[in-house]
Amino acid sequence: MKVLFVCTGNICRSPTAEGVFRDLVGRAGLGAVIVADSAGTMDYHVGQAPDPRAVAAARRRSIDIGGQRARQVSRDDFDRFDLILAMDGGHRRELLSLCSPDRAGRVKLFLSYAPELGRHDVPDPYYGGAEGFEAVLNMIEAAARGLLADIRRNLPVEP
Repeated sequence: MKVLFVCTGNICRSPTAEGVFRDLVGRAGLGAVIVADSAGTMDYHVGQAPDPRAVAAARRRSIDIGGQRARQVSRDDFDRFDLILAMDGGHRRELLSLCSPDRAGRVKLFLSYAPELGRHDVPDPYYGGAEGFEAVLNMIEAAARGLLADIRRNLPVEP
C-alpha cells in the first residue's frame, strides 16, 4: 500500500502527515507493507526542508521530519500511489484535474479519516504562529490513526 499526502508547497501539512503516518506505521510493524510520501501541488519549495515550525512541532512529539525534501506532484504519482490524500478541498480539486478519470477514486481528503473532528480541510498554518502548527499536528495525528485503522481493516497487510 502506497500513500501520498499532498498540500500546497510540501513544507508544512503534507510532510507532517507523512512523518506522523510513517511513525504510526513503524510502531505497528507495518513498515514493510505500507509506504508513505508527500508532495505539493505547486513547485514553490522544491528541494527545501519542511518549515522549521513544522519540524519543531513534530520533534516535540518525537517525530523527525527534518530530512524530508519538498517535491511537486507528478502525473506518475497517480500510477505509483494507491491513495493520494489532499489536505484541503482546493488540493483535491487540483489533483483531480491532473489525474485520469480512472485514477480519481484514489484521491481523497485526508480528514475524511477523522470524521470526529467535524471538518474537511486541514488549515494551512504557514502564515500563523507555533500554535497553528500544534493544532494542525493534532488533526493530522487523528486522521493518520483513522487511516491506519482503515488500511488494517480493508487490506491484507497484517504482519
